[in-house]
Amino acid sequence: MGLLILLTSTLLCSYFHPGTVVDAQRLFTLREITLTIEPSNDVTRGTNVTLRCKASVSSSEPGLRREYTIYKDNNLIYNKTSILEEILYPLGEARVANSGKYRCEINIDNKPQKPSQAMKLTVSGLSKPQLHLNKFEVKEGEEVTATCTAPGETGSFYFYIYEDSNEIKEKQVSSNQAEFKLRFSSVNTRRIHCTYTILIPPDSVKSEESNNVNVSVEELPITIHLDINPENDVYEGDQLNILCKVINSEHSHESVRLLLIQGTQILRSGVTNVSHSMVAQANDPEEFECKLEMGNVVKTATKRISVIELFSVPTLTMSPAEVFQEEDMTLTCKTEHYASERIRKDELIYTLDPPQTRDRKGVFSRKSLSFESIYTCVAEARGIRKRSKTLTVRPKVLVSRPKISVVGRAVLGQPVKILCQSDSGSLPINYTLFKGPSEVRTISIKLRFQQALFEVNITEPEDIKKYICNASNSHRHNHNHSEELNATLIVPPSHAVLMVVPDFREIYEGQHLYLLCRVDGTPPVTFKWYHVGNNLPLYTNTSNEDNSRYEVPSVSKEHSGRYYCEAFNHANKVVRSEQVTITVQMVLWKKALIGGFCLLAVSVLVVVCVLCFRSKRGKRDGAAELSVKPSSPKSDDSLTVTLTHDTEVYNADKVIMDSGAAVSVWTKRPPEEDVAIDEESSMVTKEPDVEYTEVVHPRPVDPARGAADYHDYHGSVEYAELNGEQPEISHYHPEVNNFQDLPMPVD
Repeated sequence: MGLLILLTSTLLCSYFHPGTVVDAQRLFTLREITLTIEPSNDVTRGTNVTLRCKASVSSSEPGLRREYTIYKDNNLIYNKTSILEEILYPLGEARVANSGKYRCEINIDNKPQKPSQAMKLTVSGLSKPQLHLNKFEVKEGEEVTATCTAPGETGSFYFYIYEDSNEIKEKQVSSNQAEFKLRFSSVNTRRIHCTYTILIPPDSVKSEESNNVNVSVEELPITIHLDINPENDVYEGDQLNILCKVINSEHSHESVRLLLIQGTQILRSGVTNVSHSMVAQANDPEEFECKLEMGNVVKTATKRISVIELFSVPTLTMSPAEVFQEEDMTLTCKTEHYASERIRKDELIYTLDPPQTRDRKGVFSRKSLSFESIYTCVAEARGIRKRSKTLTVRPKVLVSRPKISVVGRAVLGQPVKILCQSDSGSLPINYTLFKGPSEVRTISIKLRFQQALFEVNITEPEDIKKYICNASNSHRHNHNHSEELNATLIVPPSHAVLMVVPDFREIYEGQHLYLLCRVDGTPPVTFKWYHVGNNLPLYTNTSNEDNSRYEVPSVSKEHSGRYYCEAFNHANKVVRSEQVTITVQMVLWKKALIGGFCLLAVSVLVVVCVLCFRSKRGKRDGAAELSVKPSSPKSDDSLTVTLTHDTEVYNADKVIMDSGAAVSVWTKRPPEEDVAIDEESSMVTKEPDVEYTEVVHPRPVDPARGAADYHDYHGSVEYAELNGEQPEISHYHPEVNNFQDLPMPVD
């Protein structure tokens, strides 16, 4: 803990006093710095303007020294160190040059502080400029000094000198005065004035005009003389003698220059006189000028000479107007008129270039070249040569034999585009389409990118070979025919037929099935086969023949249904066949097998039925249940006797009682019921029907059992066939019971 306190105190001491005394470091803070322009930000010229910079500072000690800096447009204009809270910077009588943006900055203990907000000062109004000349009367070319002053202004200036209203000179200076050197070359009285502009980036301010000063310019006593001989009736070829000279020249020859000029060409130059001889030419400029230059003084003398043409400029023509390669042509060089009073017509000699062939009549015959050539001709007489304008001969190329073709595809019954085109030939070329001997149409091709494209409608297949075309680019050569049009005419498909192999009425499972589709039309033909119920084709094939097939290697029941085919070729017309219904039949061995199984099943069913019936009847005939009840109603005992065919009484239908009377144990049916039953029973079996009844026999009393069992009986029932023998049956019958309690036989 003590070590931490020691380190903290050491750091604090080093911060507050790097030397020896802690409180020697002065503390301060700048609260605010402002710059104000007095009396206003917008003033007129001559107003006393003062800039006030004020800095509010809080410090630990009084008398803190502060360094104030004032800037104008980012340029330092004033700096002062003071302990006061504000300083004043007087601009004095403000000028336009004082306009700009001002700001103030403060530096305390070499620590810059934030600057004040920039303030803009605008000073309006410039003083009127003043112009002074050192001379008011001068001779031609004499120098004059002009001084333009902007009284009381400061800044960067542009001064301008005007002659009347035209600016003649300008100068940029940093002072309020500019000096100009002026010379006047023409005799006259000149009015001079000046203006100035002060630059205040990014703008400038222009002053009003100065006072006007008049300058009188006197002419120098110098005369220029120009003489041309002859001066009238001058013909081409005449000799001209020209003299140019200066009269009464009092100046030194060092500053004088004399020039003889024709048009823009300087013929001769000298000091005091110039002479020149030449042959007159009709096409030369007509004006001659004698010009004296002496300093900035210029004096001239001019004359015009009209030269009569000895003969006109020749013209070169060609006949015929258009010529083909290696074809005869005639070039004629001719002048339209000549001066008959000076020369004869036969004096004119004509020359063709190239080649250098001369002829007095100016007619030149030759063959045209195979390429473009340029010719000129020259007419010459008495030393005068005149050249014609150039003649460019462009031999035409005879059109080559045209080629005829079809653009795109030719479809029967649809518009067909036929192109006629030659490999070479000069434009324009006229292409004519013929159908047999009949002209269809003519197209004129004048540009390279154009094509002779004819549109026709072909309705018969044989018509396509009847078309030819003719190409011509000359009236003299008009027999250039193409070959007959050789193109494939696409006949749209029609009459689509779908055939089935084998016959669709005799198709069995496992067989190969072929669906043949055929159309009338131009191959290649694209065929598609469809199974009704499925939108997608089963198979698609493009054939170069008018038919194609779809094969099913092994048909089954699933292939039954309706089928059709579609076909189309380059004519883009789709035709569809009629639908064909296919029924896939079962093979014979399957039919036999199913029939055998069916017969076997029926047989088994019959056997089962017969056995069931026999079993049911045997049970009915071989067993019967009889319930023997006691004579006394108080006993619940019963006797059940089962009779079979083996019993003795099976064939008996009567019971012999003790009394000797025979009692039937069967209930007789009515005759009509027997007939119905017999008919029904005869459909199943011929065995007689048997009916059963119940017979109750009394049992003797067992003395051992006592009275309680007195009413128990034991009886037996025997059956016999109704129509068989009736054996005698004897039973033990107790005397006590006279069978009065026996129930009546029931059905």
